[in-house]
Amino acid sequence: MDESAKRYKDESALSQQSVAELKDMLRSEGLPVSGNKSALIERLIKSGASKNEMEPEYLSLEKEDELEAPLTFKQRMSVTVYGPLNLGGLVAIGLALLMVTATVFIIQPAWLGFERDYEYELIDFDQTQARNFAQDLVNLGHPDWEGRMSATTEEANTSQYISQKFQEMGYDAEINEFQVPMHQVNSEPSFRLCVRGAFSLACEGVIISGGSQITPFQHRVDYVIQGFSGQSEYMFDQEISITDLGNGTDEALWQTATGTIGYVRGDSSKVGNTELYSNAAINDLAGLISVNKNYQCGQIEGNDCVPIFKGTNYDSLVEANGGNLPTDIPFISMSKDAGEIFETLVINSSEPASIELIIDVTNDQELTIYVPCGTLQGRTSEVVIAGGHHDTVYHGQGAVDDTSGTSSILEMARQIAEVVNETGTPERTIRFCTWGGEEEGLWGSRAYVEQMQSSLRDNLRLYINLDMNHVDADFANRGNSLRLFTNNEDDYGHIVRITDLYKQERSEIADKYDIQFDLLDGDQGDDDQMPCNSDHCPFVYELGGKNGRAVVCYGSGSWEYHTYLDTMDRFNEESLAISTTVYGTYMRLLAYDLSV
Repeated sequence: MDESAKRYKDESALSQQSVAELKDMLRSEGLPVSGNKSALIERLIKSGASKNEMEPEYLSLEKEDELEAPLTFKQRMSVTVYGPLNLGGLVAIGLALLMVTATVFIIQPAWLGFERDYEYELIDFDQTQARNFAQDLVNLGHPDWEGRMSATTEEANTSQYISQKFQEMGYDAEINEFQVPMHQVNSEPSFRLCVRGAFSLACEGVIISGGSQITPFQHRVDYVIQGFSGQSEYMFDQEISITDLGNGTDEALWQTATGTIGYVRGDSSKVGNTELYSNAAINDLAGLISVNKNYQCGQIEGNDCVPIFKGTNYDSLVEANGGNLPTDIPFISMSKDAGEIFETLVINSSEPASIELIIDVTNDQELTIYVPCGTLQGRTSEVVIAGGHHDTVYHGQGAVDDTSGTSSILEMARQIAEVVNETGTPERTIRFCTWGGEEEGLWGSRAYVEQMQSSLRDNLRLYINLDMNHVDADFANRGNSLRLFTNNEDDYGHIVRITDLYKQERSEIADKYDIQFDLLDGDQGDDDQMPCNSDHCPFVYELGGKNGRAVVCYGSGSWEYHTYLDTMDRFNEESLAISTTVYGTYMRLLAYDLSV
């Protein structure tokens, strides 16, 4: 085959490979991976040609068959396969063997299965700065409810703050905006019960009151609105009925609840919000109340079980409701103590109390959420991204979920910017982003991955996710574990080795915590898949059929998660140092070493 034909065959075969596959081939040869696809193919072809030019012309078997008689051993040694046998040749062969032995046992090349000795250099972490970032973010919360719910003024202000910090650190900052399905809490809700007195005609607004008793429930403390709740304006005089649905697993009870407010006692059956709300839509309920009877009871506030905000899967709810969201089915969750009052006055009373339930929520709209990003451009298009979500539940500071992760991202970005200032332009592009819309369905990260689909599929080297990478301040009594996990064996090895270095160099912190590791490299749906409960999921499973690579950290002891008690009183900036330093150190290595 002539050279032009061979080149055509090589180029045709290589053109069938993706950019990512071509880069992997170049890395295996120790060659640069920068440039477009054509440049990558050209580099591979030249590499193959140079290897062919270096190969010696050994004697073929066909040529040996042409000899008239079998060769003796001495004759074979004189054939050009080996060259003439002489002392100089033996010395050369011996020296070559020594060099190979040195390569194997001293250099220990990776292509022979030896582990490369990487030179990791831990980045710094300033605990005070991380706490200052966190306090700034908390201060941007709602004036009454304290949260930074997505698609609110509070979230917009948070996005501006983060973008400004990126810019001050030297990053190219931008704020991405996405229109996504969101519910909006428009005003303070009202939830009250009224027990009429012996001589009362009505609960309020009448001349004869006769000793009616009004029992109000306190928003945030006694009850919270749930994800994609509808609106309602049920007044005392409407006498809306209540159906006791038990733990929510009896289909027959659901079928009897049409036109009433369903009451569900949360227990160990753990029926999720999506199933509960879908059943309410299918059976045309007037409203839904769930009561926390089993989660963190007696651990946060006395013996009570504090009400928790939970989201609802938007697509499942739309499907259950015939293609649209139910807009007039309010959905709230109560604390255990408030639920017991409700059961006494409404469920178990011979003369049930009347209910007032005013929920001012709009849920059938698309609203703007924000994704601020800061980028340091590298010499190649390959990119490493780190992120956490800056939004919180609507009714709490979210100091841990996920102010802890966002403040960690800001501190990691600050440290990496200093590394680049000292070291110079990185090989890979570095990007930090924070996500809106996480609490309602990973909307920000999903929209970003969809928009950047082609570029991420070809160029994403790794995504780092920090969501509640935090151990509670009272870790002596609540547990001290941190879980670092990934879906790639090579990344797993790096994280373990960097953590070992961290334990050696910063033992004063590392020794306080139980640092655990997991390799979860299954496909979506497998038992060993990456969990899809945070913003790493789109980067792993929504890249057009290709599994992306991610590393994640989860902390422990945060019992106040998704409650009004997730405040800065629980904040432990020291615990953030571990994941931020380990993952930031790995980002530093990836930034400057294209062979990794």
